[in-house]
Amino acid sequence: MYSNRKILLAEDTIDAQELHQLASWLQSGTRLTKGPLTLDFERAFAQYIGTKHAIFVNSGSSANLLIAYALLKSGHLRNNVVIAPTVAWVTTIAPFMQFGFEVKLCDCNATDLGFDLDAFEAMCEQYQPACAILVHVLGHATDMDRLLSICKRHDVHLIEDTCEALGSEYKGQKLGSLGLAGSFSFYYGHHISTIEGGMVVLNDSYLFNVMLSIRSHGWARDLQDASMHAAWTKEYGIDEVRDLYTFYFPGFNLRSTDLNAFLGLSQLKKLESLVHKRESNFLLYRQLLPKFWSQQSPTSTLSSFAYGLLVQNRLETCKYLTSHGIESRPLICGSLARHPFWTKEKDSVDLPMASIVHDHGIYLPNHGNLSTEDIHFIADKVNEVAKPLFF
Repeated sequence: MYSNRKILLAEDTIDAQELHQLASWLQSGTRLTKGPLTLDFERAFAQYIGTKHAIFVNSGSSANLLIAYALLKSGHLRNNVVIAPTVAWVTTIAPFMQFGFEVKLCDCNATDLGFDLDAFEAMCEQYQPACAILVHVLGHATDMDRLLSICKRHDVHLIEDTCEALGSEYKGQKLGSLGLAGSFSFYYGHHISTIEGGMVVLNDSYLFNVMLSIRSHGWARDLQDASMHAAWTKEYGIDEVRDLYTFYFPGFNLRSTDLNAFLGLSQLKKLESLVHKRESNFLLYRQLLPKFWSQQSPTSTLSSFAYGLLVQNRLETCKYLTSHGIESRPLICGSLARHPFWTKEKDSVDLPMASIVHDHGIYLPNHGNLSTEDIHFIADKVNEVAKPLFF
């Protein structure tokens, strides 16, 4: 008979050994704020993703904030129009709204829940956006060849919100490395955890240095391009005494700390095993729930964030799962176009596929601590109560 332990949507990836190592490091009296370990973590993460640069920040939401503001201040954009996904997390698009971008929501497709690429291309032709932000929904890539081709044809900078897809690959390339910049989250229950934390990755060295400045108040002391630093001080007549306290942008404090970076470096060592476990879990779910819609994608390595379903009777299903100790939830947060923050300020938009996700989408637990027995138990309970729905 199955154990009655509660099966959580997410569990901590930081284990007892890592906490012991962290405690020993804390007792060494070393610096806790941003310092050399932050740089080490950034370099290691950039190497893992396959980009030139990485910038450690205090959350995945801050990663998106930093990208949006740096694009605005860097001169990269010919206008302030951005196409964004409807099936996403709120802080995928909130920074663009906060900074005055004209945000256009694109419907999802019925296969991987990424952009409806026909709709996306039509929107590029109609609105001529300077940039677009894509979410790799629950770890799944969309047809990146076609998407990148559309972006190139219409001169659109692509941003990848990869907060749900750390470790996923498209044709052998890590998601997050395919566009102008990618964002990641290291919050509790994500693929790896630094308690709180996030990362921006990119190859554009100028934009990277602008982000370094904006991350820390707008000063130049963190710039890694000496010639860029020298050019700024020369342009504004800044001497070496004033240099440390001169601000070139109205920046933020989005830094994380060496404490979080210590955990990040430790977590990276087991990331590949966690990715493999999440992919195996996803495939077992699919095998055990053959009557239900599931995501299909061209992802060559799937670092599954959760297992998504569409059901006719979501409330009944979620209550039934809860009664058996199984956590579940709406699929991300459904359609952003139907949340108060959007409807209070924007005209209504007809996004029928996202509305199906909004009304009928749920997701089930997937993490490294799930056993095969757990997944069989969850699938049994889903099959007992849920009524399948397809797009």
